Parts: sequence; structure tokens; C-alpha cells
Amino acid sequence: MKKRGVLNKELNTVFASLGHTDMIVIADCGLPIPEEVTRIDLSVVKGFPSFLSVLDPILEELEIEAITIAEEMQSHNQIMYQEIQKRFTNTTTHIVSHEQLKEMMKSAKAVIRTGEATPYANMILHSGVNF
Repeated sequence: MKKRGVLNKELNTVFASLGHTDMIVIADCGLPIPEEVTRIDLSVVKGFPSFLSVLDPILEELEIEAITIAEEMQSHNQIMYQEIQKRFTNTTTHIVSHEQLKEMMKSAKAVIRTGEATPYANMILHSGVNF
């Protein structure tokens, strides 16, 4: 049994399979997920688990080179935008339209669905390398 870190088998399987520049998505409970992309549904009820409570342990596990968020988050979910900015001060941030983010999602290795119920709380994490 693992001693620490993320315990979820499906998450660990995806994490172990990531290569440089591969993408995973952390999504709110309303984002439409393409059928062809692996879905890891962590949602239990509206609001739980929250986006940030899922993001934070993932950041302990993965080397992140860049992130992509929707420009709409800046005006429609300022609190989430500020929290993301705090966590990624030294990380390249790509800002695209929500529609572009949904299109990019089709190339993700997996989408992790949270119970987050605030607007535009979706993010693409681009895998880095640890050397």
C-alpha cells in the first residue's frame, strides 16, 4: 500500500503514463467530456470534491510545464483565477477561449471530473519532465 500521495488507482495509472507535453484536464462538474477521452469521475455531490482540493495533491505528484485555462475564467470566476495564479507563478500559462479549451481536451490523456460548481473551473495541465 502506498504510504503517501494520491491513492486513487485510476489517477496513478494516468500519472505514470504521462510523457513530456502530454495533457490531463481537471474539470468542473459541468464540462462536457468527449467520449473518446478517459474520464476519471471523482464527483460525489455538487461542490465536492472541489477543484482546488483535487488540484493540490496532483501538483505534489506531477511535474507541470504549462497550464491552459479559459479566458472566461478571468471575468466569470475571479476567485478561482486568483487561486490558480498563486499556484502557478513560475509556470507558463496559456489563455484560450472556453471553446478552444474544449477542443484541446480531445487530445488529453484523461479528464478528471470534480464536483466543482463554479463557472469555467477547468484547466489543462501540460506534463513537464523532472530532469
